[in-house]
Amino acid sequence: MNIAYLVSQYPKVSHSFVRREVLAAERQGHHILRVSIQPPALPLVDPDDVSEAAKTHVILSGARAAVALRLLSALVLTSIAHPVRFFTGLRSAWRLGRRSDRGLARHFAYLAEACLLLGITRKKQIDHVHAHFGTNPTAVAMLCRRMGGPAYSFTVHGPDEFDRATILGFASKAQHAAFVVAITSYCRSQLFRWINHEDWSKVHVVRCGLDATFLKGDIQPAVARRRLICVGRLNAQKGQLLLLEAAASVRDEIGDFELVFAGDGEMRPQIEQKIDELGLRAIVRITGWISSTEVREELLASRALVLPSFAEGLPVVIMEALAVGRPVITTIIAGIPELVEDQKNGWLVPAGDVDRLAESMRAALSCETHELDEMGAHGRAQVCKLHDIDLEAKRLLEHIRNS
Repeated sequence: MNIAYLVSQYPKVSHSFVRREVLAAERQGHHILRVSIQPPALPLVDPDDVSEAAKTHVILSGARAAVALRLLSALVLTSIAHPVRFFTGLRSAWRLGRRSDRGLARHFAYLAEACLLLGITRKKQIDHVHAHFGTNPTAVAMLCRRMGGPAYSFTVHGPDEFDRATILGFASKAQHAAFVVAITSYCRSQLFRWINHEDWSKVHVVRCGLDATFLKGDIQPAVARRRLICVGRLNAQKGQLLLLEAAASVRDEIGDFELVFAGDGEMRPQIEQKIDELGLRAIVRITGWISSTEVREELLASRALVLPSFAEGLPVVIMEALAVGRPVITTIIAGIPELVEDQKNGWLVPAGDVDRLAESMRAALSCETHELDEMGAHGRAQVCKLHDIDLEAKRLLEHIRNS
């Protein structure tokens, strides 16, 4: 079966879960065409991302004038060759655009991108398009389908998508889709809020997963050093400024420890400033973007992952930490409690509660290593049960075959 994966930008540093799903689908004998609307951001630091970039067809590649000419040509040629279907797509683009914060002009651009995608799918004999995220990739897949292209499905992750659910037109996208994927039960419940009841049966839970890099081999024992790590983009929804406040409280009570921020992002200047304001420069280190191999090494060198997020779907880094036997300190939001169990494989704290966060950090830094090992073993078992990417990709492919 020939399947196209459609993503706004692929590969991307923070979207390793898409890459793992693509590769797992290929391991099961399917031909996967990677399609990215935008070129991948550079530089790509992970060798696996570099390899994927070489295999990816980019719709909007090249100089701006050349891209504009291709889009215009695709619109004209499709309208001439298939006028009735083109009008159907045009009407759908207008309906999406008039409710959207991005306006009609942007959705007419999506229509042009859909015309290009239509040509690609026909040339490559694509049977099904699967889009990741319910934003513009799904809009393009839907418009392509409305103009006679292959059936499509899409995966919704949250939390940003649910912040804009009405203007993203989830109801229309689900109506025309073969099926819809939610990455957690919580995510599925949020989709039920925004799509028509008659389309609820189309929504299936297919979880993001990990491959053998994380799921095979022995768990390494917990480290004695007092070190915690926070992995992820430096942005407002991750709660890193609150983490620094908690870190200052922990340091004042139990003395120095290490706190590593593995990642980068738009809030790095504010985080750097907060580090200086709280006098934490001696204990906090920011790595910038690092490869998945380096993330694994940083996790193994730490006692626990700490992720005090305000908004999430279910962070893949939580799966990665538990898979290598490291418990997690994180918040009771969205799909996180579906994996993290308080006092069993980590510590769950109310989002925004700096005192409870500091309390859990002190517990992780102070408890015996054998206690950490027990929590890590429980976490590894949960991840293997719920987040094996080969099993999850098989589930997704079954939905595609049955659609």
